[in-house]
Amino acid sequence: MTELLVDGIAVATYVTSPDVDIRLAPRPYLHPVRTLGGTVVTDEFPQDHPWHLGASVTMQDVDGINIWGGRTYVRDEGYIWRDDHGRVVSDGRTPLPGGLSDGLRWCDAGGRTLLRERRSVTAGPAPHGWELSFRYELSAPRESAVVIGSPATNGRTGGAGYGGFFWRATAGEAVAFTPSGAEPHGSAEPWVALTVRDAYTLVFRGLAGDDRWFARTGDYNGVCVALAYDHTLTIEPGVPYTREIRVLVADGVLTRDDIGATGNP
Repeated sequence: MTELLVDGIAVATYVTSPDVDIRLAPRPYLHPVRTLGGTVVTDEFPQDHPWHLGASVTMQDVDGINIWGGRTYVRDEGYIWRDDHGRVVSDGRTPLPGGLSDGLRWCDAGGRTLLRERRSVTAGPAPHGWELSFRYELSAPRESAVVIGSPATNGRTGGAGYGGFFWRATAGEAVAFTPSGAEPHGSAEPWVALTVRDAYTLVFRGLAGDDRWFARTGDYNGVCVALAYDHTLTIEPGVPYTREIRVLVADGVLTRDDIGATGNP
């Protein structure tokens, strides 16, 4: 495990090699993540979805392998348990100012490499709190392309296009909103904010290409930068796929004006 610090305050723990059942799709993740005031803003192994592991990069369909965890959505059958789970394995971290760099392999249960990933995770001060920068690059490791999908691309209706950088927030009354006031879920707004229990605010930025926001409140609280929201994503050999997600972590409730005043696009 590695601690991320901001001005000497521990704000996040990076868990490298969790010892969990393969059905939870073991992978490196951030938990607990905290505000500067010490409020925990991520959840881990929640009873409703125990495969939700803090903040991580995770997909339900990577060339047919479930690296999200839990049941797999199968067209015309719904969610069913299958022996199709994989894991993300760290091959070694190196320190960076404010955080770390990590080289990873996305593998099936037998260890076959599906994707390679290089990520950097850093933390630094920001207006109203601190900001997490999470940059990752996915590469096809062989001659053939890798196709990434979601329950939505496999036939589930209702905007179930989750998969990508996913943040499971703590339980409690929550509100999600965008700069324009549009519905966050399924939108391509520049940012999505999530306030939980009037205790903290998270502001997510980093959509690119055809990404969409997947945002949930009520049954659970979470935000995903969805890579395959309504159609599959193909990663071609020699053409890495890169995203950089930034998350402002603040104590208390920020308004739309507060967030806009930061000048952070």
